[in-house]
Amino acid sequence: MENTKPWVKPALEFGPLILFFAVFMLFRGQDVQLWGQSYGGFIFATLVFIPTLVLSTLVQWRITGKLAPMQVATLVLVIVFGGMSVWLNDPRFFKLKPTIIYVLFAVILGTGLALRRNWLGAVLSEALPMDAEGWRKLTLRMALFFLALAVMNELVWRNMSETAWVYFKTFGLPVLLFAFLLGNAGLYRAHALPDKDAANDDRAA
Repeated sequence: MENTKPWVKPALEFGPLILFFAVFMLFRGQDVQLWGQSYGGFIFATLVFIPTLVLSTLVQWRITGKLAPMQVATLVLVIVFGGMSVWLNDPRFFKLKPTIIYVLFAVILGTGLALRRNWLGAVLSEALPMDAEGWRKLTLRMALFFLALAVMNELVWRNMSETAWVYFKTFGLPVLLFAFLLGNAGLYRAHALPDKDAANDDRAA
């Protein structure tokens, strides 16, 4: 994506979610007639979200030539659980999807720790070069963070209104993820690997 505009990446990543929010707010409390059946605003927004996410993911793959494992897992679960919500006209499946995604990520990271495999570093090491201990700490923290998100999602969708869950999904979860990444800035600095260019310059001097 080096040669693309700087706004393209965030637009592709957050565009489908923002569109879901906009469609839900526009059709909230209304019934939409499709194929001879009545759908609520939430289901209609889900129906719009699924192909939009598929398209944005394909565009990212076309531009970069690769997709992160989390992107692939998220896309598959969105298609499966979003599709079930639309097919059965039941929003519970789509609301359950984030819980499953976060538990899945937590299990994968926890398994990597148990097996002493740096799976998180294998995905993010180019963007965030750290030593092995740094990756171990970050993996543990992220696994626990994903479990906490799963619990929060369950509490919100089971105990609060549909609108509250949409706000939580659209704005709350991204803010929490940003806060988590920012909150670990000290760990990134403490375990950062020496800059190779700087080390080479020092040896040359």
